[in-house]
Amino acid sequence: MPTVSPFRAVQYVKAPKSGGTLDVSDLIAPPYDVLDTTSKGALLKRNPNNVVGIDLPHLPAKELGPTSAYEGAATAFRSWLSDGSLARREKPAMFVYRETFSFAGKQHQRSGMACTLEVVPFGARPGGGILPHEETFSGPKEDRMALMKASKSQFSPIFGLHQDEQGTATRLLQSIMSSRKPDVIANTNEGFGGPLLHELWTIDDAATINAYVAALKGEDIFVADGHHRYNTALNYIKHLETQGPVPANHPARQCMFVLVGMSDPGMVIGPTHRILGGMSGYSLEAFQKAAAGKLNLSKIDGDLHAIEAAMDAAAKKSGSSALGIYDFASKQCFVATPVDADPLKAQFPAKVKEWRQLDVALVQYLIVEGICQPSLNGGKPVQWAFPHSIEEVIDIGAGKEKGSGGGKAYVPQLGVIVRPTPLEAVRAVSRAGELMPQKSTFFYPKLATGLFINPLE
Repeated sequence: MPTVSPFRAVQYVKAPKSGGTLDVSDLIAPPYDVLDTTSKGALLKRNPNNVVGIDLPHLPAKELGPTSAYEGAATAFRSWLSDGSLARREKPAMFVYRETFSFAGKQHQRSGMACTLEVVPFGARPGGGILPHEETFSGPKEDRMALMKASKSQFSPIFGLHQDEQGTATRLLQSIMSSRKPDVIANTNEGFGGPLLHELWTIDDAATINAYVAALKGEDIFVADGHHRYNTALNYIKHLETQGPVPANHPARQCMFVLVGMSDPGMVIGPTHRILGGMSGYSLEAFQKAAAGKLNLSKIDGDLHAIEAAMDAAAKKSGSSALGIYDFASKQCFVATPVDADPLKAQFPAKVKEWRQLDVALVQYLIVEGICQPSLNGGKPVQWAFPHSIEEVIDIGAGKEKGSGGGKAYVPQLGVIVRPTPLEAVRAVSRAGELMPQKSTFFYPKLATGLFINPLE
C-alpha cells in the first residue's frame, strides 16, 4: 500500500487543563464543505483564532474565490505560527483520534489514526492503492487548490477506510487509548447527532508506529470523505513540478489522512435522501402515470416517520431495493420497488451489479433521468436538496431549511427516501474501479479540522 508515515504536525498551543490534557473546543471546526456564513461567523465569535478563519477563506467553498481571500488566510496562518498560537512539532508523530457521538438513538465511539500517506494516483496498485468511491465537482477542487498554493499547507484531513479484516489495527488503537488519558480533547455540537467528544493521543515512539504500519500492510485505502482534497494533493504536486523537480522526500508527496478500520465498532453510515423540485409538470398523479412499468408503488399508512420501517420490510420481502416516495402536496407516502430486478443493467451493462443496485443510482438514473426529467419537466434538470434525516425532510417541506448538501430555496415536490449505502457496496464498487453518484454516502460524524495541520514546505 502507499507509504504510511508520521508527520511534523502544526497544532494549537494553549495552557492545558489539570492533568495535562489540552482543550481546544473553541479552536476546531467541522470540515469546510458543511459550513455556511452563519456557522463560520459563530465559530469565529467563540474564538477569532478558530481554524475556520484559515480553512474557509471564501464562501461558498464550492467555487473559486478571489486571490486576496486565500492570501489573507495564508497570512493569518503564518501570523498564528509567529505569535505562538500554533506550533510545529519537532518530532514526527501519529495521532489516535476518537470521536464519541450519538447516532440513530445509540451511543458510538469511532477511532482512527491520523498519519500521512504517500500521494499516488487513484486506482488499484500491487500491494494496495488509494481508491475513490464518489464522483466530484470541479469548483471545490479549484477552491482547495488556491488555498493550498497560498498557505503551502493541508488544513483538513481526509477520511480513509481500510479493510482491517483481522481487527489488528483497531485493537492496537484500543490498547493505546486504554493505556492513558488523551493529550487533547474538544467538545463540539454538530447539530445532526448532537454533542461530539473529540480525543487525541500522540504517538511518536518507533515501536508503536511500526506496529501500526505493519497492521496496514497490503491494504487498500478507500476514500470515505475528502475526494476533492485528495485530488487537490495530486494536482498540487503537478503544480510544483512545473517549477522544477520535486524530490521524493518533499512534504507535498505525503497527504494527511485519518484511517479507520472497517472492523471498528463505531463505523456507521447514514442515508442521504433526495428532495426534488422545480418540475413544471409534476403532480402525484403525473408521477404515478410516468412511473408505471418501471416502479411498483405501494401506499403506506402513516406519515414520513413510518416510511423507513416500511421500506425495510419491503426490501426484506422482495430481496431487492426499496425506496420511499413522499408527495409533499398530499403528504402521502409510498414504498417503491423496481419492476425489473436489475433495472439499470441494459443502460449500464459494464457496471458491477453492486453499483447498479445502489439506491442512489436508482434515484439518479431510474427516477430522475428516467421518469422526472423526461416526463415531468420537459427534459430539463430538476432541483435537488440532500437531507440526511426524516426530520430534515419534514423541515424542508415546512420551509425551515434548504437541506444538507447545498439545496436551493424552492418548493419541494417529491421526496425520495433511501437507505444507507452498505459498507460492503462501497468496498465492491471502489475495487471495481467504479464511482458512485455524488452524495452516495454519509459517514458520520465528520472529522474535525484543526486538531492537526500538515505543512507542505
